[in-house]
Amino acid sequence: MKTSSQFVIAAAAIAVFAASAVMAQQSPPRGPGADRHHHGSAGHESMMRQGMGPGMGRGPVGMLTSQDANSATDMGIVMNLVHENAKIRRTVTRLPDGIRTITESDDPKIAQDIKAHVASMSGRLNEGKEFNIFSTTLPVIFDNAKNIKSAVEYTAKGAVVTRTSGDPKVVAALQAHAGEVSELVKEGPAAFHRGIDARMAMGPGGPRGARAPAAQNRPQPY
Repeated sequence: MKTSSQFVIAAAAIAVFAASAVMAQQSPPRGPGADRHHHGSAGHESMMRQGMGPGMGRGPVGMLTSQDANSATDMGIVMNLVHENAKIRRTVTRLPDGIRTITESDDPKIAQDIKAHVASMSGRLNEGKEFNIFSTTLPVIFDNAKNIKSAVEYTAKGAVVTRTSGDPKVVAALQAHAGEVSELVKEGPAAFHRGIDARMAMGPGGPRGARAPAAQNRPQPY
């Protein structure tokens, strides 16, 4: 797997999943064996797309910091992962200059979604297309993508992502975001809805207006 200077999940979602696997500056294939319109995300994708007009959407899609043609599809994958969180296992290793995450599932369909999410979010970071609802760490990551080195390895059951940076504030954001993703994996819909509530409290400025150093350094559950 190529290593390059470079977000994620999430998820986005958000965040979102696999690692924070959300980000790699070099965009890998759009998902080894993964079709962005495949199985598990189909129902959620339809729900996410409902009511969307040009550049607009309702529900979680409508709360994204920015939208594009793939927003509903990516949100459908994220929602599938959120609702199938019990089938996902994830470990995060804090490195002196970043993180290493392993996100996998024994369920072939969920493993495919993990890979699709990682590939999609990697492409988004590479293209500067932020995918985010409530994370205050993702803006830091997207804004400093050029200061991040990332390596993504796809496994039979998911993905391994290593991201590092020489910038302390970016390292803090990477580690905090890994915790946000792990929280979603651990608690599923409960964590997602908690994030939505936090987003509503942020007001019109959203996560970019609400981000603060404290949010990047707060303890995170792994």
